[in-house]
Amino acid sequence: MAKLKISGKDLKKIGYPQGRAIGMAINMVHQHFKKEKKEKVLALLQDVLENPEAHADDEVLGRIVAELMPPTKGMAEIPLEPVSIPYKAYGAEGIEPGAVEQMDIATRLPIAVEAALMPDAHQGYGLPIGGVLATDNAVIPYGVGVDIGCRMCLTLYDLQPAFLEKNRSKLQLMLEENTAFGHQEQKRPMDDPIFERPEFRELEVVRNLKDRAARQIGSSGSGNHFVEFGIVKILDEANELNVPPGEYLALLSHSGSRNLGATIAKHYTRLAMELCPLPKAAKHLAWLDLDTQEGQEYWLAMSLAGDYASACHHHIHERLAKALGEQPLTMVENHHNFAWKEQLADGREAIVHRKGATPAGKGVLGIIPGSMVHEGFIIRGKGNPASLNSASHGAGRVMSRTKAKNSITPHELKRILKDHNVDLIGGGLDEAPIAYKNIHEVMAAQKSLVEVIGTFLPKIVRMDK
Repeated sequence: MAKLKISGKDLKKIGYPQGRAIGMAINMVHQHFKKEKKEKVLALLQDVLENPEAHADDEVLGRIVAELMPPTKGMAEIPLEPVSIPYKAYGAEGIEPGAVEQMDIATRLPIAVEAALMPDAHQGYGLPIGGVLATDNAVIPYGVGVDIGCRMCLTLYDLQPAFLEKNRSKLQLMLEENTAFGHQEQKRPMDDPIFERPEFRELEVVRNLKDRAARQIGSSGSGNHFVEFGIVKILDEANELNVPPGEYLALLSHSGSRNLGATIAKHYTRLAMELCPLPKAAKHLAWLDLDTQEGQEYWLAMSLAGDYASACHHHIHERLAKALGEQPLTMVENHHNFAWKEQLADGREAIVHRKGATPAGKGVLGIIPGSMVHEGFIIRGKGNPASLNSASHGAGRVMSRTKAKNSITPHELKRILKDHNVDLIGGGLDEAPIAYKNIHEVMAAQKSLVEVIGTFLPKIVRMDK
C-alpha cells in the first residue's frame, strides 16, 4: 500500500487557510489516518472545514477544529447575565452534560430572549447542536452553524417497493453516476438562477466564491451527508402531500451549502468576535446587531447560502428523477441550520436560531432522519411555543467519530446492513448506526412537538467514500 502523503498545497486547494491549521492537519492525519486512501482523507478534512461542529468532540479531528476557530481580540469583554433564562430540554435524560452546559451559557447572553433544547442535542461550538435560541435583533453566526442551510429534501415516486427490489443494481448505479460527495464536484454541473443573485456582486465575502459554488452545485458534503433510495409509508389519510396512504419509492438527501456557507460563517464569526468580545466560555456566541451594516450583510449572505443549499438538493433530485424516467409526486424539504425572523407567543419579534433543529410550526412539514438502517419520519409541526416551534433534526450522536470507528469492525457493520437489507455505497465506520441515539426514543421525547404522517426506511445509501 502506498504511503499516505498530504501536503499543504492539497489542503489549500480544498480551502484551508494559511497558518497553523494546515500544519496541525498534516501532522494529525499522517499520525492517525496513514492507512486510509488520500482521496478519503482529503474529503474528511474538507468536511472538518465545512462542517466543524460534526467533528468538534472527536478526539483527533476536534484538535484541527480548534485550530480553525477564529481568534479573539483584546477588547473589553461583554459580561454575561448572572442567571440563565429558563428553557425546556426535551428528552433531558439522554442529553450529554456538555450540550446542557453550552445551552446554559447561551441563555446568559444579554440578547437571549427564549430558548429550547431538542432531544437529539449534543455538544458543538457556540450553541449546541440541537439548540434553539431566540435573540433580540441580533444574529449569532455560530448559532446558525458553519454548514449554513444544511437541510433535508425528500421526493416520492409512484413506484412500489417491489420496483426497488427488482432494480437494486440499477438504482445503485444511478446514485453513483448522479451524486458527488466531499471534494468531488459534478462532472457537468447544471446552471441555476441563484447565480444571478445580486449578493454575488454586492457582498465582498461571496464575490470570489461564485465560481467554486457553480462547480459544487448539486454535490453533497462528507461526514453524515447522504443521498439514499428508500421506502416511504404514508400513514395519514388527510395529509398535506395529497398522496394516498401506502408505500412509495422515495429519494432522501441531506447536505448543506458546501464551501460557500463555510466561508461565510467563518468570515462573519471572526468579525462578530472582533466586535462582540465575550468571556472565553461564550466566545463562539458572538453576535452581530441587525441594525449594523455587518449584521445586514451576514443576513443577506446567510439567506443566499440557504437558498444555494436548497438549489443543490433540487439539482440532485432533478438528476435522479431524470435517471428514473419519473416525475415525483411531491417534495418535502426543510432547513435545520438557519436563523429566522419570527413572532414569539407573546407577540415580540425575535431572531430564532435553529442549529440542528427542525422548524415545527403548526402545520409545517419536515423530515427527521434516523440512521443508515433505521427509519426516519415525515412530520407535521404542532406549533408548540415551549420549543420555539422546533423539533429534533435527527437521532443525534452518542459517540464521536473516532470512538465509533474504534467500537465496530467493517465485518460487524456489514452484518448490520445485511440484517436490515440495506446496500451502502461509500460511508464509513464513523457513521455506523451505533454512533446514534435510538430514534424512537428521540421521537417519543417530542410527541408534544410533532405528529408523524409518514416514515422513510433507507434501502440504498450513498455517502462519501
